[in-house]
Amino acid sequence: MLRQLLKVLIAAVVGLGILSTAAQADVGKGQKLFIKNLKKPCGFSGGVMAKKHKQAEWKAIFEAGKLNEEMAKFCPEAKPLKDKYIQDVYDFLYNYASDSGNVPSC
Repeated sequence: MLRQLLKVLIAAVVGLGILSTAAQADVGKGQKLFIKNLKKPCGFSGGVMAKKHKQAEWKAIFEAGKLNEEMAKFCPEAKPLKDKYIQDVYDFLYNYASDSGNVPSC
């Protein structure tokens, strides 16, 4: 009985570790995508872009499918993001929004 409980506990710890790493990777990937694709045409860092909205506002924009449109308001020279990159850039913007208390390194 104790061995089964220990196995379940270890599996839970490993599972949580993997999930937390995957969640963090999306934010990092979004930051890299912003630097690569948007920093130069925007003329400012991803941190500046993220601070333009609060987390709830970024979430509403993303859920409405208007992230590219919103980014075009601030960066008219930038090309729209490919669909496969939208989630990662959103994760980055949400994580570093004005009310998040987080500060990106880009």
